Amino acid sequence: MKSWINYILLFIVIAGYSQENLSYQKPHKNVLELAEAPLAPSTIMDSKGENIVFLYRSAYKSIEELSETEMRLGGLRINPVTNIGSRTRYYNNIEVKNNIKGNPKAVSGLPENGRFANFSWSPNQKYMSFTNTVSTGAELWILDIKNGSAKKLTEPQLNANMRTPAVWFKNSEALLVKMLPKNRKALINTKEAVPTGPTISVSEAGVKAQNRTYQDLLKNKNDEHNFEQLAQAELHKVTLDGNSSLWKASDMYRRISFSPDGNYVLITTIQKPFSYLVPYSRFPSETIVYTSNGDLVKSMLQVPLIEDLPKGFMAERTGMRDLGWRDDKPATLYWAEVLDGGDPANEVPFRDEVFQQDAPFNGKVTSILKTKDRFSSITWGTDNIAIAHDYWWNTRNTRTYVFNPSNANIEPTVLFDRNYQDAYSNPGNFVYTKNEFNEYVLELNNNKAYLIGEGYTEAGKFPFVDEINLNTQKTKRLYQSTLTEKVESIRSAVNAKEGTFLVSIESKNEYPNYYIRNIKKKNKLTALTSFENPFKSIQNVKKEVITYKREDGLDLSGTLYLPTDYEKGKKYPMILWAYPREYKDKKSAGQNTSSSNEFTYPFYGSPIYWVTRGYVVLDDAAFPIIGEGDEQPNDTFIKQLVSNGKAAIDAVDALGYVDRNRVAVGGHSYGAFMTANLLSHSNLFAAGIARSGAYNRTLTPFGFQSEERNYWEAPEVYYNMSPFMHAEKMKTPLLLIHGEADNNSGTYPLQSERYFNALKGLGAPVRLVMLPKESHGYAAKESILHMLWEQDQWLEEHVKNKKEEETESSSKN
Repeated sequence: MKSWINYILLFIVIAGYSQENLSYQKPHKNVLELAEAPLAPSTIMDSKGENIVFLYRSAYKSIEELSETEMRLGGLRINPVTNIGSRTRYYNNIEVKNNIKGNPKAVSGLPENGRFANFSWSPNQKYMSFTNTVSTGAELWILDIKNGSAKKLTEPQLNANMRTPAVWFKNSEALLVKMLPKNRKALINTKEAVPTGPTISVSEAGVKAQNRTYQDLLKNKNDEHNFEQLAQAELHKVTLDGNSSLWKASDMYRRISFSPDGNYVLITTIQKPFSYLVPYSRFPSETIVYTSNGDLVKSMLQVPLIEDLPKGFMAERTGMRDLGWRDDKPATLYWAEVLDGGDPANEVPFRDEVFQQDAPFNGKVTSILKTKDRFSSITWGTDNIAIAHDYWWNTRNTRTYVFNPSNANIEPTVLFDRNYQDAYSNPGNFVYTKNEFNEYVLELNNNKAYLIGEGYTEAGKFPFVDEINLNTQKTKRLYQSTLTEKVESIRSAVNAKEGTFLVSIESKNEYPNYYIRNIKKKNKLTALTSFENPFKSIQNVKKEVITYKREDGLDLSGTLYLPTDYEKGKKYPMILWAYPREYKDKKSAGQNTSSSNEFTYPFYGSPIYWVTRGYVVLDDAAFPIIGEGDEQPNDTFIKQLVSNGKAAIDAVDALGYVDRNRVAVGGHSYGAFMTANLLSHSNLFAAGIARSGAYNRTLTPFGFQSEERNYWEAPEVYYNMSPFMHAEKMKTPLLLIHGEADNNSGTYPLQSERYFNALKGLGAPVRLVMLPKESHGYAAKESILHMLWEQDQWLEEHVKNKKEEETESSSKN
């Protein structure tokens, strides 16, 4: 009886908490100056390195844009008025540079107040298609690269709700376009619709459907109707002069892919029944091959509703999957099938088998490869050479095979067999080149291929180009960056045989710019861009990557920034920002992939702004959670989390920079979960900032993050890791921020609301800020500036100007 009385009293306390009416605020001018700095354009270069397209956009949306009509259906967020994703990030200007030594020029013919998206090269790279969204819908436009001009091809009748609204025909003279169907039925206003009956879901005995906590799912028959209408499209062939003809009648088209020779089209459509448990990507589907004229060739694949996969991250459905075209053949399909029933618990010598079949797809199906772990991808080369990859999440292992796709009797050679989290041993990625079909295939020089690697080492990042002999597996280093005061990244090969590569170079105060590096001509650099640093106020901030050890001897690191007004000998408040990551071995967990010479870029979610406000910042602090052998990382999550936090503070304190009684901790998503746990289970911090997190793991009972055990298999893990379950321990000021429209699996807005209620009911110092219309990542300028204001106010009150008695109390703990 007493427990019920306590519960009622707690409910009364919770129900009575006060709200604060506050309009959108702007942060301190030092923070605001950085937050409003203009973005440099995004760059897209053609495969020959001759033409560059510059795409300009604002760093933010507006709250008005986020307030446009939105329907959330089957895992999608759609604007039913414009028929394009409601969260689409738009560009507003385009420039073209045709000569690497010239200047970019404005594109003529663009509409005023453009909202551009869905950019796609034509196969011959003479054109680029894109969409422009107006108040009534999305239009298809074309950019002529050589002339630097744009023109509209269609009226605002595109259906971009299922993404990729237009695909090029292989001759680059027309596009296959998803258009609004003439027979679309009216949408149902679900808020005003009168129900005709209850919504009923059924589970059959013994059929397990252990799915993650997806958001934006269908909920009832009205949602099913609306999803179907919004997914329906007609396929039209639209030529470059704007002529349009119906190519295929209305259906729920999901994927369109032309064969390399352009004679066939692989089309996937969504089928019924729909599901209330999983997003549209797991709805039933059918994949059919047509000729380029739209004639039926063959139905290749029917996939049923996928609600009940076996348990585990490596579970997979049976039957064909990853169906696609061989890039090196005119029209050959390949696919993978499981050999373990799709159940990772089954022990088998090979997990997957890969098959192929030539056009017209009524002849022999040939097995070309078996993989020891789950098949991932293939890079096609020639009739006799291809590269395949498999992986296994539970061991963090990946293999790279070279095999002969024309002769399955020749045993594949394993080129690399490694832990994919081991950055220091990463051999790099294979280099591609365009073939006669304008498809990207393996760049080969006889039996030699090329690899581009990040080049992470204990001494820093030194990217490289290797040549590998696929017969002997021996590698030869052709180039390795020697820059020590700057950071180089090799983005792609322009022509590996000739030694030309697209690279970017940056330093801590020099914005990343692009160059062509010729490694056969004394590493000659040719500049492509000249972007200036837009963040002048922090360009000279002192920055270094510090390394330190956890109490168990594990090597850790973080990027340390000192205040812009730093004075030697003075101790400052500090912000520690981090995100926990799980590992299966200490070797890879202790590696450092940060560089003090990387450009200092204060994006919206960054803590770097506060160097202008008198704070030391330790950003991207290493928070590894390790579980070696049979032990799972989360078995000792809290212990390792606190140990990571203490090691970070000890390291910066030993340098003499900080007052360890005035240290804040913060993070986003799983970093928010980390923050709440650190404040609940340690006295290391003066305050915390937790954005868009999950705090009660029982609300995600079928796994979360990298935890694949369900709640009933590991209840103590779910309980111990949930800050909500330990709300009574929270005594440290915590700022909770969450988007009201969070779409991330598991991080429902309810997570922050319920956690706040618990903390408020127990008398903890906590503030909850719910950002209207915002998703898991924030987009509106008004929201982001207000978020920065909230964080600044919180840090000023509870960290920098922490009360003397609080400082004395924390120093005793």
